[in-house]
Amino acid sequence: MSLLTTNIGSLTLKNPVMTASGTFGYGLEFADFVDLSQLGGIIVKGTTLEPRQGNPYPRMAETAQGMLNCVGLQNKGVDYFCEHIYPQLRDLDTAVLVNVSGHSPETYAECARRIAELLGIPAIELNISCPNVKQGGMAFGVTPEGAASVVRAVRAVYPKTLIVKLSPNVTSIAEIARAVEAEGADAVSLINTLMGMAIDAERRRPVLSIGTGGLSGPAVKPVALRMVWQVFDAVKIPIVGLGGIMNATDAIEFILAGASAIEIGTANFIDPAVTIKVIDGIRDYLERHHFSSVRELIGLAHQSA
Repeated sequence: MSLLTTNIGSLTLKNPVMTASGTFGYGLEFADFVDLSQLGGIIVKGTTLEPRQGNPYPRMAETAQGMLNCVGLQNKGVDYFCEHIYPQLRDLDTAVLVNVSGHSPETYAECARRIAELLGIPAIELNISCPNVKQGGMAFGVTPEGAASVVRAVRAVYPKTLIVKLSPNVTSIAEIARAVEAEGADAVSLINTLMGMAIDAERRRPVLSIGTGGLSGPAVKPVALRMVWQVFDAVKIPIVGLGGIMNATDAIEFILAGASAIEIGTANFIDPAVTIKVIDGIRDYLERHHFSSVRELIGLAHQSA
């Protein structure tokens, strides 16, 4: 095993650096900037059972130390992905994961079932921050019961590695993590975006078309790091950490807090080659501090807390 190899359940990654869904397209868009084979994994943009148009423009806005988005899961649906996108991804020399979204446990499960048939996709990431249309629009991921219902439905039809992406817009993220672990999640990833908004003072109205959106970028890092720390003590399954990771030091902090791997999101918009720089930075850290494997770092900060 190499210095950087890590595991998410039965999924082996050549290094702990993956790209966050919605910030790296299908990976192919970044091929001119990054050698995709060097990445630990690529998590493609959110995919739903049926095509979605997304929200009206404007749906992105800069904020201090971050950005807001309300793209609304725009995509052409899982069948289009299977027929047109997957053939371009299946031979990439890196782990390719699909982020799965839905509006009911049944739509999540059916989308996951179709992706399970693709031999070159070893894992999915469930986005449980989507609104539950049968329960008045509250996101599945904000209650243990809602989160569990989605994971239970997907686990029944999806045999490969199942990562559940947790919402930070909750009272106790550890409680949600325990609920999805109990239903068979192989790992959790956290955090998804924090809810926020921006107002145009001159026009006296919200900047985003639907008023609110998801906040990402450096501003959310302390919250994300705290939540990874808490979940590490709450579950036995691996954690994928994300939220404001801009450089190798940020990534190492998440691993020390308990993450077995990390995802880079907003930073890709600033520097399309940031993932490679983070991989190199982690390797340099391990060599400077005489660690034989990145796995030795996972949760290490808890030992001195």
